[in-house]
Amino acid sequence: MELYFLGTNAGVPTIQRNVTSIALRLLEERRSMWLFDCGEGTQQEVLRSPLKLSRLEKIFITHLHGDHLFGLPGLLSSRAYQGGTAPLTVYGPPGLQQYIELSLGISQSRINYQLHIVEHTGGVLFDDGQFRVESALLDHRIDSYGYRIIEMDKPGKLNQELLERYGIKPGPVYGKLKRGESVEVEGGVILHPQDVLGSPKKGRIITILGDTRPCPNTVLLARDATVVVHEATFLHDLADTAYEYHHSTALQAAEAAKAAGASQLIMTHFSSRYKDQEQLQPLLEEARSLFPNSSLAEQHVLLPIADTGQ
Repeated sequence: MELYFLGTNAGVPTIQRNVTSIALRLLEERRSMWLFDCGEGTQQEVLRSPLKLSRLEKIFITHLHGDHLFGLPGLLSSRAYQGGTAPLTVYGPPGLQQYIELSLGISQSRINYQLHIVEHTGGVLFDDGQFRVESALLDHRIDSYGYRIIEMDKPGKLNQELLERYGIKPGPVYGKLKRGESVEVEGGVILHPQDVLGSPKKGRIITILGDTRPCPNTVLLARDATVVVHEATFLHDLADTAYEYHHSTALQAAEAAKAAGASQLIMTHFSSRYKDQEQLQPLLEEARSLFPNSSLAEQHVLLPIADTGQ
């Protein structure tokens, strides 16, 4: 798993930063990519990245403000020209379907793949036994949602030394045991998965939040997360401004991560008043004063999400 930021600015693009879009690469897990928000210019940023639209499987829109949405029609259209033929599902708040259908219809854009649009108001959006995606409403000027991506626990390691005693070599039997199936070996002995498997490996949790003031659902969605992506539009000396515009400060993002018991905080959605990475350093220092494992999102920088090791 890897996070890749295609845009980290709030409101409007700048020379240094594009508006919001985040890719979650599931390379080993599904050979696919999920996208969270799609601000204007996202497809140009994809062209400058190692990402491929042909591998795009799902898009999750947090809310319908333009800096999170205006790049969507163009990206959906361009995907058809870049080898994207597999079905694509777009999730987002009510109104998303009307926006997509009007944009593509009026422009007479042709989509040669199955496009599914799922409007939601929170809850469990997806569960295939490998990943589950949950969503909950945040506190913004319009309905804005956060997403919690849960990787299911994986089977533990096989005890190869024990299996070799039974004359079992790597192959189909290993796969059956990993899938939780019992197998019969020489002598009529039945081996059960619990006999040869170690403790399950804890799955990772990635929380990606839309624009929001501090609210209980930020903590709920980020509970015990491996990584939390939280907006940090302002420094805390502008907390009143942040509240007025329904945003959060870097310190408030750190407070949410700490309260949730998260392992890592990545901040994004920075005000244009902070023009470059140097001017963003005070936000990082502010967050680290409370939550040391904080970092600033940077465009076109891959951030691997490590296994829990448990």
